[in-house]
Amino acid sequence: MNLASMGGALAPHALSALRIVSGLLFLQHGTAKYLNFPATQFANAQVFTRGGIAGLFELVGGALLVIGLFTRPVAFLCSGVMAFAYFMAHAPRGFYPILNAGELAILYCFVFLYLAFAGGGPWSADAIIRRKA
Repeated sequence: MNLASMGGALAPHALSALRIVSGLLFLQHGTAKYLNFPATQFANAQVFTRGGIAGLFELVGGALLVIGLFTRPVAFLCSGVMAFAYFMAHAPRGFYPILNAGELAILYCFVFLYLAFAGGGPWSADAIIRRKA
């Protein structure tokens, strides 16, 4: 088996790994805001603020992405939340993402957009549900 064919065989599993790791990283933003874990300056978010609403998406969306349940619609919503976050919180600070601290929002936006099209991969609740149906 050469490297190219091995990469093709492992691609679905890499997709699942990307979803799980991205979901865990996204989830920690929500847990920091609502569960104060890990403790950050963003703790004790107010639900009806922009940061609080984003925190709900991070908490619930991140958890759903980790387990791979409703991956496509959740990833699509989270992608939109990150695009909104970039244009509302980061872009006004300057044009270049490295200077306006928006690189992470952009990266999440496009990773989640990819997951919205690619799905959750074989290690997901969606795949288990599909197999049982």
